[in-house]
Amino acid sequence: MKRAASFDAEIDGDNQSVSFCSKRTRYVGSSSSKSLHFFVRNSDGTTKVIHANSDDTIEYVHEQIREKTGIPIDKQGYLIYRGKQLQMDKTLEYYSIQKDARLQLVVRIRTAEYLNTWEVVNKLILTAGRLCRHERPGANKNVVNDVKVFIDMSSTDASSFRHNQMFVSAGGAAGLVMLFVSPIAGNKECAEKAIQLFLNPQHIYYVPIILEFCKLLCGKTSKPNRLYISCVITLRIVLKTIRKNRYFDYAKKIVVIQGLCQFVSELGRKVMKGLESCINSPQIAVVSLFGDVSAFIAFLILLSKAIEDGLGRMGICLTDSHLCDIVELGSLHVIFLDMLGKIDVCLKNIEITISKSRGTIDSHRSGWGQYLYILKALNTLSKIYKGAEENVLSVMRSRHIALNALIKNSGRSDGHRWILEHKDLTSFESRRHLTMMLLPELKDEYEYDYEHLFEMLIDREQLLAESFEYINEADAEDLVGGRLFMKFKNERATGPGALREWFCLVCQAVCNPHNALFLACPDNFRRFFPNPASDVNSLHLKYFHFFGRVTALALVYKVQVGILFDRTFFLQLAGETVSLEDVRDADPLFYSSCKKILEMDTDILDSDALGLTFVREIENLGSRRTVELRPGGNSIALNSKNREAYVNLLIQHRFVTSVSDQVKVFGEGFSEILCDPSLLAFFFRSLEHEDLDLMLHGSDRAICAEDWKAHTDYNGFKKTDSQIVWFWKVVEGMSVEQRRVLLFFWTSVKYLPVEGFSGLQSRLCIYKSHKSHERLPSAHTCFYQLCLPHYKSKSKMQESLQIITQEHLSCSFGVR
Repeated sequence: MKRAASFDAEIDGDNQSVSFCSKRTRYVGSSSSKSLHFFVRNSDGTTKVIHANSDDTIEYVHEQIREKTGIPIDKQGYLIYRGKQLQMDKTLEYYSIQKDARLQLVVRIRTAEYLNTWEVVNKLILTAGRLCRHERPGANKNVVNDVKVFIDMSSTDASSFRHNQMFVSAGGAAGLVMLFVSPIAGNKECAEKAIQLFLNPQHIYYVPIILEFCKLLCGKTSKPNRLYISCVITLRIVLKTIRKNRYFDYAKKIVVIQGLCQFVSELGRKVMKGLESCINSPQIAVVSLFGDVSAFIAFLILLSKAIEDGLGRMGICLTDSHLCDIVELGSLHVIFLDMLGKIDVCLKNIEITISKSRGTIDSHRSGWGQYLYILKALNTLSKIYKGAEENVLSVMRSRHIALNALIKNSGRSDGHRWILEHKDLTSFESRRHLTMMLLPELKDEYEYDYEHLFEMLIDREQLLAESFEYINEADAEDLVGGRLFMKFKNERATGPGALREWFCLVCQAVCNPHNALFLACPDNFRRFFPNPASDVNSLHLKYFHFFGRVTALALVYKVQVGILFDRTFFLQLAGETVSLEDVRDADPLFYSSCKKILEMDTDILDSDALGLTFVREIENLGSRRTVELRPGGNSIALNSKNREAYVNLLIQHRFVTSVSDQVKVFGEGFSEILCDPSLLAFFFRSLEHEDLDLMLHGSDRAICAEDWKAHTDYNGFKKTDSQIVWFWKVVEGMSVEQRRVLLFFWTSVKYLPVEGFSGLQSRLCIYKSHKSHERLPSAHTCFYQLCLPHYKSKSKMQESLQIITQEHLSCSFGVR
């Protein structure tokens, strides 16, 4: 009888001979010793490849067949070519085996263990077939008993791996799945009970059988069912366990990779069917793709890891000799190319829709987010094949409009972090959106249990010291898990408005040069980098830790605090190297001096005219000391050959080594607020330096009165009322700084987000106050509400607004 296997098996009475036919052979290369590839086509459509050279012996081919196919060959097995038995000691070249030749292997199975395996599996398949034909009602118990007998025959150590392979090769798994999908009553339940017996995560040597179940169930069932889900879960556990098992040698891992490739290919085909539907009916949502895409990604990652473990390294290309053993990877590559072409069409359709809808994606398109998961799967798969990564990047590059639109509309998920590895393809808004997902999500104010608020009562006169005590002494979990609640002593102001003001004031206080923690760039007093001499404050490192926490929290609460980090500071947080061009803003004079050294005439430099050695002089609190840039640096003269090394060492000491402790503890404080503290460098590497500027400082553009007006509502007033007309006339006549102070008074926001007023958490409102028109305006900064008295004249209104737009008076007016 014949069964689906890696060869055609025939058991003939006492002889128990197994016949094997190769599909074809071909020569590769032009060397004197030519390579031969024997292709063996399985009855289930897959292919195995056996490699040999023309000068290899027939005995060597026997060994390859035994190793690759699992056929239990004894010494009496032999190959037949053109009716002639091939001798073990002869070479392939001796028999002049030609292209497309057919060989036959005859083997006598004498191992009782494998013979019994075949007999049990054959009995199982025979019973399953009869049940599917409704020929033996009531024989369901026999199927479960046959499986139990097979399992009892199998040991739980490495020797059982081939035993379980033969269950698959003989068609045992296919028979049970055939029974599972049978419409005849009782068959499904019987098959499920039998299959469940193999789903034991502790028995990792069942992996060939579980892989086959997953592949067959995926292809034969249109929707995930309980059994399929159980198989998938067990498979994931087993595959992860195999990685740590030292008994899984190269040959076993190749078998696992082959089976995993087949399953991943089946998942890929299901995803492509979904993409076809999306292309043919672009109006439909693609939410239905989610389950298939998620499984596709999960097992692609496991496949990549299996290749890494099985073949010794990641990123091996199909041109490498080892991967030629895995023809299934070639089939998967075809799926990769087809899927990439389909996703390109889908992204093109999105761009057309965006163009028609003026750049927005409406709510019923939310399912489009699944395309990002498909791109992730393609990105993962591309790492296996030579040149494939560039194929994926090319599609993303050409469809960057759709890509960024999808990113900006994606939900919070770790699944899209991979995109940040290609940040050059993304916009600022996309990078900001993705990096914000690395920070804790700030829930709505009304979602919090007020028993878990982190409350602070701060005296403005002791702002920095008291804020330091609150934040630095707190557990990071309390800062992240609860909502910050801020109140200034002797003031009525509370809530989000007071908190926004506190963030701004604290950050500006930390960077104030009088506190000696940071230095301002000479040409931009809003841009700062750590002060190498900050140790004049005995608590300086604790303050840097505190400031790291505050900075991360300001990003979480989306507060533009009005400060900027110098590029040298940013690069160190990102784990990047600081170069000469990076120090231009921090110290223009230092930059200019280094440039002159690098560009100076060789003869002048070699004449020791500068008299420089590999040392650096440091001045601190009026005293000077010398530090060697390298051992023995005091005796190493600067010359044309070592000037680049000198400049690099000077840069590293001036901007890196001298502040390494400060940067380290700032990073520790910042990372404590991240969802995953290990992602500190990744967070900053994912951003451009200018991105962080916009996130921390906000827009540097002058506040536009028209944009302000367009984002303001009215309560008690109509926009045509005289008071409203006067108000905007006064605002239009204000200076840039006066507008900032008025905005700060109104909202506790001094610097708008990069999107302008549309980037604020809500629209602004002018509320009609019923207090005396002799009173000054007040504000509810929590709600962006300005309370405006019913002034009798424009001059009186202008006088009142001029008072509150004085910088030193703009804080603590009204109710916040």
